[in-house]
Amino acid sequence: MNQSHPLQPLLSAWSRFAEAAVAAYHRYGHWLVGITWWRFLASALVLLIAIGILHDLPPFSWTYVEAAHRHDVPQPSKGQNQKQKAKPSSGSKDGLDIVINERGVKVTTLPATPATPASAATPATPTTPAPPAESASTTSPKEAPRASPKPEVHITLPPGADNETVREAIAQAKRDIREAMQEAHDDAQLAAEDAKSIAEEAREAAQEAVGVWRSNSRIHTYGESMMPLTMWFILLSGILKITYKGKVQAEAKAAQATEVAESESLKRQVVEARMAAMQAQVEPHFLFNTLASIDHLIETDPPRASIMQKNLIALLRASMPTMREANAQGTRDLGKELAVIRPYLEILKVRMEERLQTDVRVSDGLLSAEFPPMMLQSLVENAIKHGLEPKAEGGQLTVSAEIVHGKLAVTVADTGLGFGVAATAGTGIGLSNIRERLALLYGGKASLTVAETAGGGTSVTITVPYVLRTEA
Repeated sequence: MNQSHPLQPLLSAWSRFAEAAVAAYHRYGHWLVGITWWRFLASALVLLIAIGILHDLPPFSWTYVEAAHRHDVPQPSKGQNQKQKAKPSSGSKDGLDIVINERGVKVTTLPATPATPASAATPATPTTPAPPAESASTTSPKEAPRASPKPEVHITLPPGADNETVREAIAQAKRDIREAMQEAHDDAQLAAEDAKSIAEEAREAAQEAVGVWRSNSRIHTYGESMMPLTMWFILLSGILKITYKGKVQAEAKAAQATEVAESESLKRQVVEARMAAMQAQVEPHFLFNTLASIDHLIETDPPRASIMQKNLIALLRASMPTMREANAQGTRDLGKELAVIRPYLEILKVRMEERLQTDVRVSDGLLSAEFPPMMLQSLVENAIKHGLEPKAEGGQLTVSAEIVHGKLAVTVADTGLGFGVAATAGTGIGLSNIRERLALLYGGKASLTVAETAGGGTSVTITVPYVLRTEA
């Protein structure tokens, strides 16, 4: 049992899609080739206008923000962090402890609630002298209300201190308190300035971070890529129009060349068939007449019958390859054509006796020149049949070849009745077939001309390009 591959539906769908895409590509290419460049430019302009309108319409006009990455936002430097942590506020000085003894006055800061500015309280001066063993204190830490944010000052006197000593100690304590308060005030101002500078640096860092984020964060629309894609599409379409046009033209030329070749081949086949039919009509008649002449000469003149028989054998030996090669190839050398003509003329000279004189004027250097088969034989047969044989006294037949303006010119001239004069004159189909064959083989480089000779008769010349044939 055959089981289908699980990917078979997917492959089949992909194959159909590929075929549809290729077909669409070729249809679009043919459409581009079929329109003019002005129409192409007008279509491109209309497309750009349409995309420009759609670009501003929903959903293409909807926007989205491309946020900045974390590494794009500047982080506070290590120095800034250390600076923010440096110099704690001096506002934590909230109380003073003053000790007066025989060693002097000692002022000590007492820790209290932070962020409360330090201030000094004026110590109460007793109105009556205090006993020596009695300690004077303006405010006791235990007596001060805990909710009060004001600083406290503790003054401790040594035992046995008198009033003068107390006044001096208090005066000294006041001076120390003022100095301590001034120092605390200065520290508070420095702390405030530091806090202000830190806050300013933090604000600048925040503004810088926001600026970097805004610079790295961009606002996009969903249709912003439509216009660049359209421009690329138009550019590629123009390139496709140029390249595909060359491809279509090459294909058209190839098809036209194939059609012309087929047409030329058909024409050549038709002409060859006509020539073969004409040859088939002429050769049996000539062959029968020759055999009848040989039979008659055997009884009356055996030597002449033997000569005619030998010429007939030579003619058949030379003409049979000619008929085969005529269908296999377009040309062969002039020497082989003359090998057919010479025995043919000898046979006719036996039949016509003194009424036919022949002259072949072809140099040996031209025997290897290319020449179409059976044309020369047709011209010789026409000259004898329609020019010399109907004439009572006969005449002369001349076959010549020469180079004229770089081309090979082969001429068959007779002194017969003239072209189209004899009652046996044909319809000119033979000459028409020769012209068609020359046009198929050489185009406009070959020609056939018919002229009247000076002493009466006809001269037919075939001119073809001069090419020496080399045997394989």
